[in-house]
Amino acid sequence: MTRKSLVTESDGQVSAKKITVFKDVAQMRVLANPVAWRIMELLSRQPMYPAQVAKELRIYEQSAYYYIRRLAQVGAIEEAGNNFVRGGTARLYHAASPAFGVELGWGETPVESPGATRHKSALRFFEGFVKDESFDGLMVVGAPEPHGPYKSSARDGHYAVHLAFFLGTITNAAPGEFVVKLDVDAKAEKVLSGHNLVSIGGPGTNIVTAEFNRYLPIRFDEGNFWSGLVDKAGKRYSSDNHGLIAKIRNPYDESSSLVVVAGVRSAGTKSAVIGLTTYSEDVLRKFRGKEDWAVVVQGFDMNADGKIDHVDVVS
Repeated sequence: MTRKSLVTESDGQVSAKKITVFKDVAQMRVLANPVAWRIMELLSRQPMYPAQVAKELRIYEQSAYYYIRRLAQVGAIEEAGNNFVRGGTARLYHAASPAFGVELGWGETPVESPGATRHKSALRFFEGFVKDESFDGLMVVGAPEPHGPYKSSARDGHYAVHLAFFLGTITNAAPGEFVVKLDVDAKAEKVLSGHNLVSIGGPGTNIVTAEFNRYLPIRFDEGNFWSGLVDKAGKRYSSDNHGLIAKIRNPYDESSSLVVVAGVRSAGTKSAVIGLTTYSEDVLRKFRGKEDWAVVVQGFDMNADGKIDHVDVVS
């Protein structure tokens, strides 16, 4: 007897529930008995004592005890507690699983989660960042206190929460350890090599982004980080809501990758995060996964409520 998940799909809605699979078909014969199955239906609604089962089904208590014992032997029901009744111990029972069955040893096929189906480009972009259902990397955000050569304070570190929720949804991965670091700590602890990194925030407020800026295919102006982004052709993107999404091999460690999600200002970082999550299929459409890659996006407030709610690719 094993416990598995039974996955079903109806009208695009995927759901799952536990199923107990019997290896011995003979065990199923117990459930095939009409009285035993009526008992199963009762115990799937709520835990009951054998005497309550007998009263509800209008059968002899001896019969109720007999079938409950048989059902417990094959693992179809379980004890749910006990109580002292009339000087003795009465045991409560409930159904051990919402579904039961037998199976042959073939026919299983991989099933993608709905999030994975909708965001295949994002899964490809973050390839290597998930290992054994754990997030394999570090998220680096700018420190909120004045720091770095510009004595700047980051205001976009909380955007990492939105990105982390997105990654958890599409990969089913959970962090194996605490994976978020402030930029000052990441540099002081010398973790810029040997780890996959996601650096969130522009180089003016995140010194890790500044450390790697010169290696990016599209980079922030080294003379003045706040003056904008510059591509290889010299085209400049200087609006506050311009953001950069880039992925390169870590120049300090070729076995790991670096993702930069940053903006000219905090509004640009937010645009990049929204672009990488909500609009990933459009934003990452040209990403092929082999070369160092970058794209500039621009966020817009389409409904005039003061918040960025749409992102376009502009590079």
